[in-house]
Amino acid sequence: MLMVQTTTGDMTAVAGPWEELMEGEDDSYLSGSTMTLDLLDDEPPALRHLEPRHLTHSQPITISPARVKADEGRWSSSLPTIPNPFPELCSPPQSPVVIGSVPPSASDKHLIRVFGEDSYSRSLWVSRGATAKEVCHLLVQTAHCSDQESWALIEFHPSRGLERCLEDHEMVLQVQTSWSIKADAKLLFRKNYAKYEFFRTPALFFPEAMISDSADASHGIKSSELIETLLRSGSCPEIQGFLQVKEPSRRAWKRVYFLLRRSGLYSSTKGSSKEPRHLQCVADLGQLSVFQVVNGRRLYGAPSNYTFCIKPAREPVHTRGLKLLCAETEEARTCWTSAFRLFKYGKQLHSNFQFSKSAAQWSNDRTETRLRGSDASLVAMDFSGSAGRVISASEAKSVEREEGQSWRRREALLGNLAGRAPGLRPDSGAPGAGGARGAGGTKGTSASQGARPSSIHRGHPWFHGGVSRREAERLVEEQGLVDGMFLIRDSQQQALCFVLSLCHKLKTKHYLVIPCEEGGRQYYSMDDGVTVFADLLQLVEFHQINRGILPVCLKHPCVGVAL
Repeated sequence: MLMVQTTTGDMTAVAGPWEELMEGEDDSYLSGSTMTLDLLDDEPPALRHLEPRHLTHSQPITISPARVKADEGRWSSSLPTIPNPFPELCSPPQSPVVIGSVPPSASDKHLIRVFGEDSYSRSLWVSRGATAKEVCHLLVQTAHCSDQESWALIEFHPSRGLERCLEDHEMVLQVQTSWSIKADAKLLFRKNYAKYEFFRTPALFFPEAMISDSADASHGIKSSELIETLLRSGSCPEIQGFLQVKEPSRRAWKRVYFLLRRSGLYSSTKGSSKEPRHLQCVADLGQLSVFQVVNGRRLYGAPSNYTFCIKPAREPVHTRGLKLLCAETEEARTCWTSAFRLFKYGKQLHSNFQFSKSAAQWSNDRTETRLRGSDASLVAMDFSGSAGRVISASEAKSVEREEGQSWRRREALLGNLAGRAPGLRPDSGAPGAGGARGAGGTKGTSASQGARPSSIHRGHPWFHGGVSRREAERLVEEQGLVDGMFLIRDSQQQALCFVLSLCHKLKTKHYLVIPCEEGGRQYYSMDDGVTVFADLLQLVEFHQINRGILPVCLKHPCVGVAL
């Protein structure tokens, strides 16, 4: 038995061995209990409960931010530095990375992908609030397009066969957020001349037979005057007519009478009755988007090719959410879709049209000013003699005209020589190629099989090679069914012939261009040789000014852009 006396004077009996554990190196332990007794035996001893007079607990220590930064700097400086394996990528002047592939420093930039006519795409960094008009202007600059206006972004869903033209004021990122993750939707960049065409020719887009009688409350205004008045105010007359509607979860279509008003789309439950008790609301226009349907016959079994649909604007594209409608003619479908747009956007659409028209006028004025300024700094010179001499503007224009005509004659002559047998020499007394030979001349005979057609047209955007008739109609329809839209293609049925596809009154018409030979020279004609042209370029330039046998002059070439 060991007896231990503490500093308080009490005697404690401890059974078994014990050891003394000292804490600290100073003599502060003398002020209180300084020994800790650890029992080494498993037998519980008879100990009296001891309570220390002072018990010190650990307290949290407040660390200042300055100390934290200092510690971080000390630890980071102590770490070994890792060399950069690609130092050239960190230097912007010498960086090989393509401009536009690296995200900008601003956090509100987002990457979008836009496809062109050639299935190639271009990625762009745009802001969150970028509109379709701003994205089109950016693509025009990056793709180096010749003109600034009439371009549009198209929302395209290939699997569903749906497409629509984004309005100029619509936010592109807001449209993309409505797409589901598994959707195959994409944005297309192409021409759309018919975006605001109903403001220019309203009678063509809104026929009197489709205007509702209730649209004219006074019954004393002509339909044409009513349409123009409403369009100037950003509104639209009420539209009525029969449409084929696809029944839900069935392939059958039903003919129903519809009425389109500002308040929404209504269907009649009793024939063509417009009484309120017979009208049933189908959709609210403010929450809908209107799409044109491509290949409606094949995808949905539509009764005609003039199919369109409406769907909720903020919901993904699902078959159960689509309201498929089919018109009897292209004129009727265009009327319905145009009225949908006008009723939904109203004055905003008219403001977009005014802004687009003023921007186009400003661009033309700027181009003319730049050309006048460049011409003012140049002087026409003639170097045909031994020494150069200054010539007047009128003389320069005549020289330019003569050179253009001789160049065309040489090109046509080379084309004929390449296809003729050796030893045959063309007649040198053929008329010039500067203008078309009018009526009254001798009709030319059909071209020989050995004559090679001129290839001057191959480098122009309105020539589309060997596309089919259906493909040509689709191209014209995609870029807008406006009067004067045209393209030229190779004929698939007649050898060495071409076809001029022209849009007139919302329909695409096709005119055969036949090569004919006269006096050893080859020409082109659309009226059996009454009017002939040296090449297709001359034919296009002539009909851009003169209508000729066509119903309208050539105005808008159907072009494609490569991104």
